[in-house]
Amino acid sequence: MPEPDPPCRLPPESAYFVGRHEDMRTLDHLTARRSGDPRRSGAPGGPGDPATALVVSGPAGVGKTALVNRWLRRRAGSFGRILYADLAAHAPYGPAPAADVLERLLRALGVAPVPADPAERGTLWRALAAELPVAVLLDDAADAAQVRPLLPAGGGSLAVVTSRGSLTALLADGAALHSLGALTPAAAVTLLARAGDGERTGREPHGAIDVVTLCACLPLPVRLAAAQLALHPEQPVGALAAALSRGLGQPGSSLRAEGHAAVSATLDESYRLLPPDAARTYRRLGLIPASACTPQLAAAVCDRAPGQAAADLATLVRAGLLEPSGRGGAYRFHDLVRAHACRRGERDETALTQEETVRRYADWCLHTATRATAVLAPGRHAPERDHRAPPPPTPAFAGEKAALAWLDAERHSLMAVLRHSAAAGWDTVCWQLADAMWPLFSRLNPSALWIEAHEMGLAAARRAGSRAGEGRMLLSGAEGLREAGRYEEAAEWYALAGRHAEQDKDPHQRAEALDGLATTRLRVRELAGAEAGFRDALRLRAELADGHGAAHSRLGLGETALLARDWGRAVRHLARAQADLTAHGDGHGAARALTLLGQAKARAGDSSGGERELRTALAAFETLGAPDGQARTLELMGRVAQADGDRERARERYEQARKLARPLSPATVRRLEERLREL
Repeated sequence: MPEPDPPCRLPPESAYFVGRHEDMRTLDHLTARRSGDPRRSGAPGGPGDPATALVVSGPAGVGKTALVNRWLRRRAGSFGRILYADLAAHAPYGPAPAADVLERLLRALGVAPVPADPAERGTLWRALAAELPVAVLLDDAADAAQVRPLLPAGGGSLAVVTSRGSLTALLADGAALHSLGALTPAAAVTLLARAGDGERTGREPHGAIDVVTLCACLPLPVRLAAAQLALHPEQPVGALAAALSRGLGQPGSSLRAEGHAAVSATLDESYRLLPPDAARTYRRLGLIPASACTPQLAAAVCDRAPGQAAADLATLVRAGLLEPSGRGGAYRFHDLVRAHACRRGERDETALTQEETVRRYADWCLHTATRATAVLAPGRHAPERDHRAPPPPTPAFAGEKAALAWLDAERHSLMAVLRHSAAAGWDTVCWQLADAMWPLFSRLNPSALWIEAHEMGLAAARRAGSRAGEGRMLLSGAEGLREAGRYEEAAEWYALAGRHAEQDKDPHQRAEALDGLATTRLRVRELAGAEAGFRDALRLRAELADGHGAAHSRLGLGETALLARDWGRAVRHLARAQADLTAHGDGHGAARALTLLGQAKARAGDSSGGERELRTALAAFETLGAPDGQARTLELMGRVAQADGDRERARERYEQARKLARPLSPATVRRLEERLREL
């Protein structure tokens, strides 16, 4: 089980936060009123109260995230954990589905594996949030429908939502609303001085007032203007005001007070003053859906040497156009800046260059994902990848944690590239990228993305005439359908993969398809079909001298026999499977075999032998850091004790299992509570 994230997961705090004292007091007051603080509302508060929900709305660039970030950090001691989720309403790949956000929130609390069913994810999230309690910043929400499944439960929990819209529909959910306006002129001048050149703004107070007025006193354009003052020490403050005024129209124009116009004018001026190389990098990066940018990525996408790309990024940071992403060494665009960079790319680059830029990014994603897969699944053979140019420079992952973290952080960017590749006719890139994302799918189970990627990948492989690609998409896609509980469709994909393998005379793929189909049948208790499938797979794998695969087929036979109540046959298959999996270094598979073996021995009348195997399995799962395996094993140990009439030992085991299962599966907790009531 991965370690839970640190108690606070908020993005980096802005070094240029100014003012907002009245807004901070308003949030304090709304929270106290909604939580029933008797000092503020006269109403009692307690753990049974509904969760507090605040919506902070306002125009783009007004500083909603910075305000809430600062405010939550001041209240950190009130919560067991503070979480952050980007709802990505205005990202190029957004908005984020609520089920995907729930997965991330649960993993941030240390839940692994995360349930595949969105409804179960929501139930588990609310249960955990009620126990801790938690505060969560739901940043850049699209609408109330996206937010509602993410609201925590419990009187001590808090959800703070930022959105460009007011989200008044959340009033029905007990939310309080706060509309954030621009900075006061005095605070805006303070920001201009702090982020730019304080001495110069002090010498030219009227010019400073003109600049912040032209920036509509919005933090983002004021910071961009400050960056220009810092980059150009010879430029008078009044000259910057004149340039911005030209961008907004004549003095007195109604556009001067409009936030979008102010942002556009400051961005245009910042772009105009960029050196040519940095300007080219800026607009080309705007064309790609990357969530964060590194010098390696910029070098690959913009066809620059790594040192040149690093220099370009440094220039963009100094100009205020890029900011640290919170992921070591990487940078990100504010969504308004990204939109401006994209417009400049579409305006200033030819259609051919735009296509080449996105294709370079696709190549970089494919190559990097393939390297991550090599770290996470070294035994999974990857076909030769289709790069238009030599493979670009990509990160060297330090280990499995780093490789999986990259795939996870870039999942939506990778999916955006995959969708673009399908639409652009880059069919080989499309299916190969879906193939390279397999560790993300199999380890974290984002089921909706898993299925979508393989539906697109399968169609692309067929258009490309790639038999190998079609086979890989069928097998991996079938697994995704099965893990999502779509068993009939999974069985169809596995059967098709098996026929495909027979036609291509590919016994390895045939064995995988047989085993996958048998596992699917086992899930729906089609025991005769499952046993026949596992036996066919076992015979084929024995012919191929695939000992590890044969051990998994034998494990399936043992589980099938266990469900059929054929205890003796189950013991024989599972003992052999456990020995073979241990010999092949598959610790998790061997521990699972021991759990089933212990259950089979106990059912066969050998209680002491079953208890012994289960104890060994429990120790193995503890070593592996697998709380789901520990909970399952403890429950079985409780059942053995209950069958022996030892009610106290059974109660102890069920309580231990319930404690482990609480952050993992509401269904398991309910089952264990029912067993406890039976005692």
